[in-house]
Amino acid sequence: MKTRIIKRISVVFIAISLFIGASSFRTDFFEIAKQLEIFTTLFKELNMNYVDETNPAELMDTAIKAMLADLDPYTNYYNEQDVEAARMNTAGEYQGIGAAVRIQKESFVILETYQGFPADKAGLKPGDEIIEIGGLSVADFTDNASDLLNGAPNSQITLTYLRQGKKLSTTLTRGMVTLKAVPFYELLSDNTGYIVLSRFNENASSETIKALKDLEAQGATKIILDLRGNPGGLLSEAINVSNIFLDKGQLITTTKSVIEKYNREYFTQKEPINTKIPLVVIINGRSASASEIVAGAIQDLDRGVIVGARSFGKGLVQRPKELAYGTQLKLTISRYYTPSGRCIQALNYRERDKDGKAIRTKVEDYNEFKTKSGRSVFDGGGVLPDVTLKTSEFSAITNALLASNAIFDFATQYYYTHKLESPQAFEFTNEDYSAFKAYLDKSDFSYQTRTEKDLEEALFTAEQEGFSENILDNYKQTLAEIETAKKADLEVKKAEITTLLTDEIIKRYFYQEGLYEHYVINNPEITEAQAILENNSRYSGILK
Repeated sequence: MKTRIIKRISVVFIAISLFIGASSFRTDFFEIAKQLEIFTTLFKELNMNYVDETNPAELMDTAIKAMLADLDPYTNYYNEQDVEAARMNTAGEYQGIGAAVRIQKESFVILETYQGFPADKAGLKPGDEIIEIGGLSVADFTDNASDLLNGAPNSQITLTYLRQGKKLSTTLTRGMVTLKAVPFYELLSDNTGYIVLSRFNENASSETIKALKDLEAQGATKIILDLRGNPGGLLSEAINVSNIFLDKGQLITTTKSVIEKYNREYFTQKEPINTKIPLVVIINGRSASASEIVAGAIQDLDRGVIVGARSFGKGLVQRPKELAYGTQLKLTISRYYTPSGRCIQALNYRERDKDGKAIRTKVEDYNEFKTKSGRSVFDGGGVLPDVTLKTSEFSAITNALLASNAIFDFATQYYYTHKLESPQAFEFTNEDYSAFKAYLDKSDFSYQTRTEKDLEEALFTAEQEGFSENILDNYKQTLAEIETAKKADLEVKKAEITTLLTDEIIKRYFYQEGLYEHYVINNPEITEAQAILENNSRYSGILK
């Protein structure tokens, strides 16, 4: 059996070698061929002579993923199931239960149920921990347990889950789940149209156009486009969304690579919908990729005002490459640049620190560029808004709270102990915040800043090198002061933490749409965007 497997693997690698020899003229061809031969012989010897029975497919999967991990986090290998999941993400629809989940060691935690879809109809709630799917324990699966949630339309599935310590089960019927690119839009009180664009799937531009036209028909004379939390998606749709507000033939982005064929310029191809309507685009640190292409183009061409916080800084372009047996390689092929020439990639994956982490571009290394009207803009760290708001930024403690799921878990607890009448009227009170701090104390929440880590390493080195007790005590005193400052941060950063708690809690009761209904009345970024649009001199002054 092993011999047959190895023969098939050898054939595959020979084919790969022939393909490279036929299609590539790169100067490192000999090195590529050499390493392929080494790997082929290694893989053969390993599988034929290892002391225990091996699983060639699992070994290969591990080897591929380890190799790609040395490049960047966006270059990935997809097996057959992963390819289908990626297709569903770009198409905006799939057959499943209609819920976002987080994979834990022995369960799935439901993060969000989509209103009106199977999981919601079956009564599942955020915070529920799925432990069995169709009688199969989630703990027995590693990477592909979530595939069990998807399946043929109208097929039934039984889920066993934990809720607040109780073991429950439900049977639901899978169905077509449609994820809207524009989940919400509304005419605000001052004739300002507000549009939320949450993803750049195949329907992003068409849904945005529909929302814009509908709002204009209702009397909108100004537009707010909200890209906060939008992780990106299709480059083509980023061009099309930009085209809504920009003339045909306008350069939106340029991609550059060491591979000549990937050096391209992307222009708008269609007649615009409205190039005159005053526009504010809201972004934050979770606006990435295609979101940054749109925001960067609008900013560089002085078409609108950018408000919020610096965007994520993903200036890398990926493209899928079909492999054998229905698998796929999604690899980074180029970097993208805004019309002014900025590359807004924040992390340099070619250079890493001592912990193996990619190095962030330093502020002093940013390069200055000019917008169409001569305004200064900079590369190296995402799109910096024209108007930066502290309420949009995340501090170290806020990021730690998000990473530890403390905000999510507290919202789950809150949901089962409180009643809410409406999303518009909800306010997270000082009493609620005190309860949150008490919850953190009970859960032993802690985090370490980069400064602490560096100081602890310096203290250890100083001890090894025999420095005086006085110097060592100074290190220890500084660490103690940092710990005190971290505890105070819960109060110093109360506003931004409260905003995230409010968002998470409202979604539990009123879904994502309820959160947007809360935003249009209570959100400081939207309030600031409205204020800019209401003041013509301020709006035009920012763009000069």
